[in-house]
Amino acid sequence: MDLTGAQWTKSTRSSGNGGACVEVARNLPGVVGVRDSKDPAGPVLTFGGTAWRSFVRDVPAR
Repeated sequence: MDLTGAQWTKSTRSSGNGGACVEVARNLPGVVGVRDSKDPAGPVLTFGGTAWRSFVRDVPAR
């Protein structure tokens, strides 16, 4: 999958102190991309819209 045009956004809950953070790209056609903010050149997970909505709905807020 070509991720060249992905627009990555870091969580607003990211503290900026080197913690475990993810970035999400929601502008990709048909999928949502997720990557480790500390390794932007590393692997990317992609989720279909239904799977992403289920994941976000079921993750407990902290």
